[in-house]
Amino acid sequence: MALQLRSIIQANGELELSLADVPVPELGADDVLVRVEGSPMNPSDLGLLFGAADMSTATVTGTAHKPVVTATVPERAMPAMAGRLGQSMPVGNEGAGVVVRAGSSPAAQALLGKMVAAIGGAMYSQYRAFPADQCLLLPEGTTAAEGASCFVNPLTSLGMVETMRREGHTALVHTAAASNLGQMLNRICLKDGIGLVNIVRKPEQEALLRSIGAKYVCNATSPTFMEDLTQAIIATGATLAFDATGGGKLAGQILTAMEIAINRTAKEYSRYGSTTHKQVYIYGGLDRGPTEFTRAFGMAWSMGGWLLFPFLQKLAPADVSRLKKRVTDELKTTFASHYTREVSLAEMLQLDAIAIYGKAATGEKFLLNPNKGLADAL
Repeated sequence: MALQLRSIIQANGELELSLADVPVPELGADDVLVRVEGSPMNPSDLGLLFGAADMSTATVTGTAHKPVVTATVPERAMPAMAGRLGQSMPVGNEGAGVVVRAGSSPAAQALLGKMVAAIGGAMYSQYRAFPADQCLLLPEGTTAAEGASCFVNPLTSLGMVETMRREGHTALVHTAAASNLGQMLNRICLKDGIGLVNIVRKPEQEALLRSIGAKYVCNATSPTFMEDLTQAIIATGATLAFDATGGGKLAGQILTAMEIAINRTAKEYSRYGSTTHKQVYIYGGLDRGPTEFTRAFGMAWSMGGWLLFPFLQKLAPADVSRLKKRVTDELKTTFASHYTREVSLAEMLQLDAIAIYGKAATGEKFLLNPNKGLADAL
């Protein structure tokens, strides 16, 4: 048996997080068993982990080795949780570890003893089985911590650039830009010569991005934000934005700044606004409030959702392979991730840890090692 983190929301509105004993997966001929040694805590993971629970209500019981966390989901948020009520759900989108068992096929046997990364859910587990062809073989000498985040953030940042090119834009705007993902996107754009406007909320985030070469950084809390953003968009020509916040006024402010930037060089006035199409994709929900905007950006605009996996499904296999190869080639440079703390499964369920990683704040990213402090279950 091995440990796996589980999240369940009951019909009475109680969230429970616990560590369950689960069988070590059986393998088919083409499968491998990965001893998971690193898995990141991305906002998408936290969304499944906590659901809509108010974590300020969290309490912990159980034992030091098997804590149990409970919290309350506000009544107003319960309708959004209807699809998962009563279901004990494994958590964790991606991770990395060593292949400790392999099926009989040559492809599976070739990975035995190798460090691989994989994506597919249930990664907050000591062991996870995958078909060999779903694993990404990491370069020799790569650690689990270095490979743990090589799917979601790297492919999302590359997917944003790919979307830009396919839709005919030439530069980007990105919010929550000091995040691990934002730093990756900045490095890609610097390397590929793409104009990037970074939006942050704190002076220290501005300083961080400028220290790694970002040219255009705008602080959304500055009294001169709209003028700063407009000037950056004039300089880059950005007509595409990816917004991680989701709620609030920021997406509308970006569209407005794009319209102002375009009109400052317009040859003639149009009461319908510019004819240049402006696009904002919302790809996150850091602000869970409603999306608000004042239509001050003409008629040539769109706002929609963007997610990595539906985007990848639209690509040809050769294009997906091209993106993955770039990730492995630049894993320790362009796509390097940084963590402030490594925790075990039990440590992840301590209230002091939840209070930090639950904020999903820039510079406070945790790495889970599901096998930290535990004996090998095999």
